[in-house]
Amino acid sequence: MKKTIHFLPTLTLVILTTIISISSKSQGGAAPQAKSNPWKAAGNKIMTRWAKDVSPEKVWSEYPRPAMVRKEWKNINGLWDYAIVSKDADKPDKYDGKILVPFAVESALSGVGKMVDKDKSLWYHREFSIPGRWKDKRVLLHFGAVDWESTVWVNGKKIGTHRGGYDPFYYDITEVLKGSGEQELIIRVWDPTDEDNSTQPRGKQVKKPGGIFYTAVTGIWQTVWLEPVSKAYIESLKIVPDIDNNILKVTVNAKSADDYKVYATAAGEKFKTTSSGKTGEEIKIKISPLKLWSPDSPYLYDLDVSLVNTRRQKVDVVKSYFGMRKTSLGKDDKGILRLCLNNKPLFQLGPLDQGWWPDGLYTPASDEALKYDLEITKKLGFNMLRKHVKYEPQRFYYWCDKLGLLVWQDMPSASYIRNKVAAEKLEEADKQFDTELKRMIDSLYNHTCIVMWVPFNEGWGQHDTERIVKWIKSYDPSRLVNNASGWTDRGVGDVLDVHSYPGPYKPKNQPDRAVVLGEFGGLGLPVKEHLWQEQGNWGYRSYEQQEQYAKDYINLITRLYPLVEEGLSAAVYTQTSDCEIEINGLMTYDRKVIKLDPPEDFAPLNKGYLPPIFVTKENLFIDKATVKIAAPKEKGEIRYTLNGSDPVKTSKLYTKPIEVTKDTTIKAYCYWPSGIKSTVIEKIIKKAQPIDAVSITPSNKRLKFEYYEGNWGGKLPDFSKLEPVKTGAAEKMDLSCVDDDSDYGLRFTGYIKAHQTGVYTFYTNSDDGTKLFIAGKQIVTNDGVHGMKEERGEIALKAGWHPIELIFFQGYGGQGLQVSYEGPGIEKQTIPTKALGH
Repeated sequence: MKKTIHFLPTLTLVILTTIISISSKSQGGAAPQAKSNPWKAAGNKIMTRWAKDVSPEKVWSEYPRPAMVRKEWKNINGLWDYAIVSKDADKPDKYDGKILVPFAVESALSGVGKMVDKDKSLWYHREFSIPGRWKDKRVLLHFGAVDWESTVWVNGKKIGTHRGGYDPFYYDITEVLKGSGEQELIIRVWDPTDEDNSTQPRGKQVKKPGGIFYTAVTGIWQTVWLEPVSKAYIESLKIVPDIDNNILKVTVNAKSADDYKVYATAAGEKFKTTSSGKTGEEIKIKISPLKLWSPDSPYLYDLDVSLVNTRRQKVDVVKSYFGMRKTSLGKDDKGILRLCLNNKPLFQLGPLDQGWWPDGLYTPASDEALKYDLEITKKLGFNMLRKHVKYEPQRFYYWCDKLGLLVWQDMPSASYIRNKVAAEKLEEADKQFDTELKRMIDSLYNHTCIVMWVPFNEGWGQHDTERIVKWIKSYDPSRLVNNASGWTDRGVGDVLDVHSYPGPYKPKNQPDRAVVLGEFGGLGLPVKEHLWQEQGNWGYRSYEQQEQYAKDYINLITRLYPLVEEGLSAAVYTQTSDCEIEINGLMTYDRKVIKLDPPEDFAPLNKGYLPPIFVTKENLFIDKATVKIAAPKEKGEIRYTLNGSDPVKTSKLYTKPIEVTKDTTIKAYCYWPSGIKSTVIEKIIKKAQPIDAVSITPSNKRLKFEYYEGNWGGKLPDFSKLEPVKTGAAEKMDLSCVDDDSDYGLRFTGYIKAHQTGVYTFYTNSDDGTKLFIAGKQIVTNDGVHGMKEERGEIALKAGWHPIELIFFQGYGGQGLQVSYEGPGIEKQTIPTKALGH
């Protein structure tokens, strides 16, 4: 079942290559490096492998707007002067040093690595020249993104002020340019991030990073560039595919071109046709033969657009591309409402993509680095990603278009408490949110990969949800809308979205909306020498060994797919890479380690080719064991080994339960005739000698408990070396004996009765850490700070009483404790009081 990926047609690739060549010739290199202040990366944090290739002469030289390409442009990234001064100060008389644009001032790759407080402003300065051949052209000054409020002067003349940290914008600077020589560019930036109850859309940026919030970004963080155009020129394109009618709809918006005509030519492998019309009006192009775009076959057509004046002269030409695809809701053969692509249900699975980098923060070191994350996402078998509370340079979506990745696009969040904001400021904030939301949709509209807009995440700054969803649906009826991802659903939009860590979880099916799992997983694996900091790292569930991490990931996805059968339409795994101290990425923050390695081995799993399941739960036996294995729904052959080696397609075929009489390591996988194989599952089953019961018969049908107070750094201490604050008797191992919510510990001791000889399984489900000991042996380990999490362990016991000890600690946040068991003649249940004593 080999998948074929169709890349962008050769014509477009040749054009883009030519443009890069032209741009490098026309720009004449980046700004010269000051000899007195050579550039080098700031700080001592980890870096990606692409950082070593960054230099003032080589920094983001790719064409920044691949969905609307012109022949000539000039890149003015490179070394600029910078200064950090008080917020209200005038232009500085001198500058603090050099900054490498387009990296934010807080980043290592900027060469500065400094925070800019809300009472400060950041100033930029550089000079640039205009090529002589642009003499009769209008000149546009483009900014990919500047966070957050920027004011621009050219040759001492104020050009304008822009507010918004993510959207591209430009100024026509023709009228203020000097006839020859160097032109002066000055920019002032102010960023109120972390101002008390700040209402600006800022995503996860904070001045004091920690947990799920990361280092703030101030100033220029995307490419700055110049572009020559005619007096009349194409300002934007709106491209809408209509696969139901085999039509592409194109609207061309132009400046100073009311009476001009537009010619649009679409071309594919065996297809080329041209349609024409007026600017501002919808032009329809018949697409035949039709090749649909999908993650398995991301076929893209070329699109050439010409603006022609009344004398039939071409005054502007731009090149673009498009994919023919449709995103919608539709019912499957069971009548369940699903997310559909091209009118067919498609389960969407992919990572939460934060878009943070240890060396560049919001900005990766290079286009190659940006592309790498997406290539690994594809190699892991995912077909989508959720771009989380941030949006990216347009080249990100260009690569998603080419590689075949569906994108759910979040609006950057504004985290604030509405009832603590003055009414007049709240009105201003809502207008700004609406403005930035529209700009996001406008700037990304033509990218085939985007299939869903997500205006809110987990209630952060959420407001007027019904109005905003209605507006988005009206403004862009070609895509779905997720009203709020996680917890704060308002009953509108196309999906009901929940979050569950680690999960998985499926909400109840809805009659008019698809149900999706907007975040789950969060399995954390810290990898030494690849950490933002050595201590204080966390994941929603943390591991010390890669092997157990991979096993639990396999188990997580194996439990996810049955929910798909029940009606789950999509799931978003947290997350693509580690982010600062959050270590639940599929890759390390520096992208040097892929935690599911090799990724190709996990791709079938993520695509729904599930491994077999050990139906037999027990890992211990006394005389003999019968081990049963079941195939997943899409049944392949189960091949297995009993000597601990990985199975291959010629290994023994499973046809009946396996009889085991000695210690055995069983490994199994599913193999399909198409050549696809599942991940390998493993079961180590051991012969055990039952532990003798003690001669004591407890007289008290309770356990002894000891209560401690303290903070033990997120790990269970040795309570035997500590003095309890109080002691008493408890009927069960739970939290009914305490009245506290943080920084305490419990130790339960006594005896438990095995009613007959056999293998017993014990479970602790706790928030935070627990360890359970039976007959002096540690049976269950469930340590660390985490939400409610269940772990299990087994022991063979002879009939009678056995010592039992449970230790527990509560750190902060939620708390809970449940202890259960099952064994011969006993179904899984909370350990009853009658089975306990001291």
